[in-house]
Amino acid sequence: MAPTHALVRRAGALAAAAMATLALAGTATASAGPVESATTLPRGHDVSSHQKRVDWPAARAKGARFVYVKATESTTYRNPYFSGQYTGARAAGLIRGAYHFALPDRSSGTRQAAYFVRHGGDWQADGWTLPPALDVEYNPYSTRHKCYGLGRARMVGWIRSFSDEVRRRTGRRPVIYTTTQWWKLCTGNSHAFAGSNPLWIARHGTARPGTLPGGWRYWTFWQYGIGGTLPGDQNLFDGSVSRLRTFARGQ
Repeated sequence: MAPTHALVRRAGALAAAAMATLALAGTATASAGPVESATTLPRGHDVSSHQKRVDWPAARAKGARFVYVKATESTTYRNPYFSGQYTGARAAGLIRGAYHFALPDRSSGTRQAAYFVRHGGDWQADGWTLPPALDVEYNPYSTRHKCYGLGRARMVGWIRSFSDEVRRRTGRRPVIYTTTQWWKLCTGNSHAFAGSNPLWIARHGTARPGTLPGGWRYWTFWQYGIGGTLPGDQNLFDGSVSRLRTFARGQ
């Protein structure tokens, strides 16, 4: 997804991932059309302050059924458009959730999770709210420190503490958004989360998500492109629309 500054949106993170090269539902291209036209899976997107004021009815008319909205980053940034984006998506009939952009070198996973939940990352079993999501990927602010200066064990511990705190505060484990290459590099391909946290895999420029990281057998969401018919990044859910609503309810 996107760090705070629009100018490094994907340029530092997923472009670096391309250069270096969710699990409970089970059931990309810069030009999103081929994927969109070849699947009947529910389409969605993710947005941040970069999209500002989204035309949600238009997104719905173009096929969007769900969206993730960036809420926070570290413990110092809140998306100034979050409230309008989040409520606007719901008013247009989209199932929506919030995500947090992790900066593991700034503060603990527990602190960032608490900040996230307080500022938009909560969850309720209403069938319209997706579980909170953690965006953990290449460091957009330093190409030298792709893993934020944390060793693999410390990174796994950071993600675990974030996940534990989100669950304590909301009752749901967060969806984990990442790339296969980053996960291998920065966690040692840890299998610690495959049985508990849904996977949101990011892989662009291919017809399928490919090899999944860390013992995950299935993806729940797939971000397949950064440009397409929907505002922001393009995603699919691996299941039917009714399954998506069941997933949102936590069943």
